[in-house]
Amino acid sequence: MPVSAFKLHAAVHQLESELLLAYPTESIYGLGCDPLSEQAVSHLLTLKQRSIKKGLILIAAHFSQLENYLEVDEKIFKRLHAPTQETITWLVPAQQWVPKWLTGEHKMLAVRITKHPLSKALCKKFDAPIVSTSANPSHLKPAHTALRVRCYFPTAKNLKILHGVTGGNKNPSKIFNAVTSVQLR
Repeated sequence: MPVSAFKLHAAVHQLESELLLAYPTESIYGLGCDPLSEQAVSHLLTLKQRSIKKGLILIAAHFSQLENYLEVDEKIFKRLHAPTQETITWLVPAQQWVPKWLTGEHKMLAVRITKHPLSKALCKKFDAPIVSTSANPSHLKPAHTALRVRCYFPTAKNLKILHGVTGGNKNPSKIFNAVTSVQLR
């Protein structure tokens, strides 16, 4: 079910206003914000009760939205662009300028080119990658519906929900190290 242009515009306005947005992804509802807004990321981490040390995932509509964040040689580029039906999150060496609130205590950044139509449309309309972490407090199971997101965060005033259907994947994305090709999840 496609989202209206008005709802997509409202979702992008939420991101541009340094506020939080919950949206469907390939397997669960994601909780996101503008990755370059320290204020928004800080609020997201507080809401989730998540340590800044862990780092966060960025999703994008296409690689060009991520390339300024990453140190990519030819071998990594080929891995990131290899055709696959699977949903894969890659750990890629981050550029030096990338904020610690995105990488945590790591030198790599987790990134994914989203295959979910609504998430992809959101990144295209925002014209940049967005943070994507599971929409739940850290100690609870991820939300698979907008209703569960609202139940988890009933008083969050700066959180809007972009309603839609998740992609149906039963498991979260696989995570691979882009340098070594080793699967981590």
